[in-house]
Amino acid sequence: QVQLVESGGGLVQAGGSLRLSCAASGSIFSINAMGWYRQAPGKQREFVAGVRSDGSTNYLDSVKGRFTISRDNAKNTVYLQMNSLKPEDTAVYFCHLEYYSGTYLYTHWGQGTQVTVSS
Repeated sequence: QVQLVESGGGLVQAGGSLRLSCAASGSIFSINAMGWYRQAPGKQREFVAGVRSDGSTNYLDSVKGRFTISRDNAKNTVYLQMNSLKPEDTAVYFCHLEYYSGTYLYTHWGQGTQVTVSS
């Protein structure tokens, strides 16, 4: 069993900041990548940011320069620091995990955490 525990969502005014956390636990041999996706009402889920096992990162264009993803390997935890938030960042944010259990690669989603940015 693999669990992802997300925290850090909430309500913030435009221009404010939030920090999301996602801790992975369970039958994980090694983590290949962790990241964040988001889904706004009436829209498809989209990739926001990701960090791979080699430390490389990538971002959705619209969040570059405002969001920073980081990872604590010892804690199997990924963070998303979100600065200069805009109303269009309002969405449910989902943590995503790619991991090996034995020789097989699996993916897992968190339950989601709501981020609301008021104008």
